[in-house]
Amino acid sequence: MWVRGAAIRPVPPYAVVGRDVLEYIEDELADGGLGAKSELDDAFERFERTQPALAQHAADILARPLDETALALGYFLTIAVWLAFERAFGARLTEVSEDERNAADAALELEEQLRATHSHEPLELEDVMAIEQPAVLAFVNEHVDAALEPQDGDARDVDVDDVHVVYRNVLVQTLALSHAVGSTTGARPRELLA
Repeated sequence: MWVRGAAIRPVPPYAVVGRDVLEYIEDELADGGLGAKSELDDAFERFERTQPALAQHAADILARPLDETALALGYFLTIAVWLAFERAFGARLTEVSEDERNAADAALELEEQLRATHSHEPLELEDVMAIEQPAVLAFVNEHVDAALEPQDGDARDVDVDDVHVVYRNVLVQTLALSHAVGSTTGARPRELLA
């Protein structure tokens, strides 16, 4: 049975975000720690300053005329995932270049194509990403599911295509950040392969 993606490079163990970090970020965003507008604005400014390629691409997507739920989900997941990497790895997290962001996007696209041509295999793109960053994917999927769930018995009129656009961007961001984490020796994954 094929269990690894062919297009997505493995995430090194030292670059995997733990669930505890994501729970802390979620609590912080929900309980007013970063929920205060000024602190959230500061976090976004830090994101733009430290990860300009990722921030610009996210801003381009979130500037589209998206469904209200997809837009809120996009802002939340974008900042939450970046904060998780920032908190988990600190100075070991380096800037993702535009080329690296594009490479992560291309790897996901190629993985999707490979999965589509091998539909008899049990894993989807999300499964492959969950193998690489299990806590991040579980966190993202929980929030996507919650955004799509009916509330108080009423069906929500959420544009699923808009949610997919946001979800896809968060997957690219996750993969790009995963490969921007330096080892405890300071080398980034691509440097270790050279």
